[in-house]
This record gives sequence, structure tokens and C-alpha cells, in this order.
Amino acid sequence: MAKGPQESDDPSAESGSQPEEPGVKPEESGESVLEQELEQLLAQAAVDLDSLPLDEQVSVLKSNLETAQKDSTESLDNALRAQADMANLRRRTDEDRIANSRFANSRLIANILPVLEELDLAIRHTQGDAGGQTGAQTGVNQSLMEGIKLIQRKLTGVLESEGVAPIEAVGLMFNPLEHEALGTEESDEMEPGYVTQILRPGFRLHDRVIRPAQVMVARAPEASTNQTDQ
Repeated sequence: MAKGPQESDDPSAESGSQPEEPGVKPEESGESVLEQELEQLLAQAAVDLDSLPLDEQVSVLKSNLETAQKDSTESLDNALRAQADMANLRRRTDEDRIANSRFANSRLIANILPVLEELDLAIRHTQGDAGGQTGAQTGVNQSLMEGIKLIQRKLTGVLESEGVAPIEAVGLMFNPLEHEALGTEESDEMEPGYVTQILRPGFRLHDRVIRPAQVMVARAPEASTNQTDQ
């Protein structure tokens, strides 16, 4: 069948749309506009030293040099400060690690100290009860006491090898950091405030007190009634 003069095989003609003209896509055209604007802004902000007089060129170069030197100095200060902070952090970390290794067994040692005290008490009781016993009993108790003393010496040696040392107290001024006062007593030999006797020994692990010594502290003797009346 023959087509009429208004009929066409082009579908675009039937839909009434116009064919796209060849050229730049909208996205590409937008990017090119932004690039042109950026170039214009940079061109306006840039200083063409060649177009300036010699004095102004020198002034601009000096200003740029001073700015660069200031930035370099600040960067160097920041780097040195960061390096110092890192060195301090490394030093503190090493100190904490050493301290933790030195005092890692402090709780175990504190639990062993009562055992040492029980051994001392057993030795004193054995020596005190040896007076009214027969020869056979004395021999048995003597052997038992020698065994207890041997255990005591070995345990004391182990504690000393770990850095444990007893706290001195008798004859020294009372120190609340190392001593625990359980009371006071009159003394003519000790000045007031000095330790007269140890009720329970104290111990130090390296330079740290793990148990204070329980002590009695001297006080001035009270004046008699007659002296007061006089």
C-alpha cells in the first residue's frame, strides 16, 4: 500500500520529538565552566612578579621567605615536641614495666610472712618448754627445733633473695610510714616519740613497705604525786 505524503518511516517524526544536535553533553559543559571560573580566580589571585617594579618584587619575595621560615620553625618545634613526648612516654612505660616486675609477687610474699612468724613462735615455745623434760623428750624436741630452724633459715633466705628486708624500729623515731603504733608506755631510757619494742615485725619489699611494724612508743613518765605537790 502506498504511503501518503504526510506519512514517514522515522519514529521520531511520529512522536514529534526533534533529533538531538551533536555537541558537548550537559555534564561536560558544566565541568568546563567550573574549570574556567577556577582558572580566572587563580589568575586574579596570582601575583605576576615580572609586571611589578624591582623594589616590590624584592618585598614580595622577602614576605614569602619570612612566611616559609615561620612555617618551617613551627613545624620543627612541633616535631621536637612530639619527639620529646614520645621519649617521655617510652621512659614512663619502661619504669612502669620495671616496677611491675619488681613488685609482681608482693601479694604472695605478704601471705608467706605469717608462716615465718609461726615458725619463730614455734621455736620460742620449744625453747621455753625444754626445761622440765626428760632426756629423751629433750632429744626429740631438740631435733624438732633444729628442723624448724632449718625451715626458717631457708624461708628467710628465699625472702631476702626476692628483696624482702625487715623494718628496723626499736630505738628509732616513730615513722607512720613504716610503723603502726599500738600504744604508748612510760620509758626512762627512750625519749618520747621513740619506739620501745616491736610487737609484730614489719617488712619492706625493695623500697616499698608491704607490712608496717606494730610497735609501742615511749612517752614521758608521769611525775609522782609528791613531786606534784611540791
